[in-house]
Amino acid sequence: MAEREKGGWLLLIHQIPPKPNYFRVKVWRRLQKLGAVAIKNSVYALPSSDQAVEDLNWILREIVEGGGDASLVEARLIEGLDDEQVKEMFRAARDADYQAVAADARELARRFPRKLDEEKRSELAAALARLQKRTGEIAAIDFIHARGREPLDGLLKELQEKVAARVPTSDRGLPRAAGKPHGATWVTRTGIHVDRMASAWLIRRFIDPRARFKFVSSREHRHQPGELRFDMFDGEFTHQGELCSFEVLLARFEISDGALRAIAEIVHDIDLKDEKYGRPDNAGFEHLINGIAMAHPEDEVRLQRASAVLDDLYEYFKRKRRGGET
Repeated sequence: MAEREKGGWLLLIHQIPPKPNYFRVKVWRRLQKLGAVAIKNSVYALPSSDQAVEDLNWILREIVEGGGDASLVEARLIEGLDDEQVKEMFRAARDADYQAVAADARELARRFPRKLDEEKRSELAAALARLQKRTGEIAAIDFIHARGREPLDGLLKELQEKVAARVPTSDRGLPRAAGKPHGATWVTRTGIHVDRMASAWLIRRFIDPRARFKFVSSREHRHQPGELRFDMFDGEFTHQGELCSFEVLLARFEISDGALRAIAEIVHDIDLKDEKYGRPDNAGFEHLINGIAMAHPEDEVRLQRASAVLDDLYEYFKRKRRGGET
């Protein structure tokens, strides 16, 4: 049991009779509900845990009783796919789920005006409750902490404000400017990617040069007094409405720098995947960030590598603006 908690994968390897068709679909739906991903044809993976063993054994039994064949093995990946590639499969699957809910949340925000009568408020509250339920179901099988959760939480919070009859954050502006901290402990989720990399760089270079960073598992972390959380659920500096955490930090600390604004637009489009700004720089920067994440599992190394890239990108935009280019 202790070994399972340290890592590894459970693989369900199965062969299902071609007929009846509904049986194959039924098994597929059961696996999807558990959050399993297909790493090969007829090979489904889950992070190893006692609960996953029990869940997959039930499906194995069902396959065998239905005339198929199945095996359940615990494995560590040595050749071919590596752990980070499989983790990225899980993130991609959950990101797609989160993005589907986010699209519905944006549609709700468009459908309902700023001022609601009681009938509309009740209708919005019911729709929001359904989105929150879907989000909770996805979070329950989000084993690797997909990046789409924080953008979705920002959208749901904005809808909650509408239901509560408060002026939405995006309308009243962000909260009052924050005073710049000195040597604070800044906390974010481990496995940093574009928004967390860029936000940590922004914090250390422009907000709190003596910042100390903690990279934590959001499910296990217990907030300590004085810590400042960014790009985390319920964090002090995280997604708000359609703004990514990098944009929120710029606004909260009243940083008006054209070169940083250009970087913010790139980070926004990559993080929220909404192509709001459609900058030509997006694809190249995204490839760099993905390469850093793939090559370096350690958060401190990812931040170091990303910071070097961002330093140079900032210098490029700063000189470009001085030269009067658009």
